Amino acid sequence: MDRALIIGIILGIIMIGLGIWLQLQGTGASFLNFWSLSSLFVVMGGMIASIFVSFPLSNVIGLGEAIGAVVLEESDKMGPVVDEACDVAEIARKGPEALDKAVTSIVNPFFKDGVQMVRDGYALEEITDIMETRIRYREKREKIQADMLRSMGTLAPAWGMIGTLMGLVVMLAGFGGEGGADGLGPGMSVALITTFYGAIFANLFFNPMADKLEVKTRKTSITYSMLVEAARLIFQKKHPIIMREKLNSYIPPREWKRGDVEINA
Repeated sequence: MDRALIIGIILGIIMIGLGIWLQLQGTGASFLNFWSLSSLFVVMGGMIASIFVSFPLSNVIGLGEAIGAVVLEESDKMGPVVDEACDVAEIARKGPEALDKAVTSIVNPFFKDGVQMVRDGYALEEITDIMETRIRYREKREKIQADMLRSMGTLAPAWGMIGTLMGLVVMLAGFGGEGGADGLGPGMSVALITTFYGAIFANLFFNPMADKLEVKTRKTSITYSMLVEAARLIFQKKHPIIMREKLNSYIPPREWKRGDVEINA
């Protein structure tokens, strides 16, 4: 699980709960005044329905994959990726048979495909073009996922407003009945809860999740661009020391290494 995501959500809920508690002091109201199952149905149901209207079914079905990509924590360390690339470069210098064995041990599937293309005799331009094309279209696919989350962040407050209007209609319809003006305050409170729910879902969940997915996409693209360069250097049979110096340009200085010595900066 992404620890920053969990911390943020828990902190947000605590702050909202604390704010509600402070607002309730001396009013005689309770936390139950902020609970409305019908409002929850309007916001979530309407938002999901709008997503089905806005995006193809295949993308909507893959929404769980997008949320999973946000929730799962990934290592930010790129140093080990450089180490693996340099190890493969060292083995590649021993000949095609050694490279065959190295391909099977590569952990990153994107890099594994690149090295396999080197072993299969693809031209340097072909390897570069294929790998960079995969990066571009991966970014496009993940942008659709981020767009869905962003749309949910936009639609949740909109459906919250629709729920508020529905509540006002019901409240005003009963205004002239038994109870009269006595029911105006509680009725207005219930009507506004839908907007409250919509704002929380948008600003605590969906919009921040879209931002996080975009950040993760950019980080992965940087890693993959580095691996494209690594595959190119392996094709050119560059020495691992030269490869390490070149790949260090892609990663933070604190992760740089010179051989087996790590540099702190």
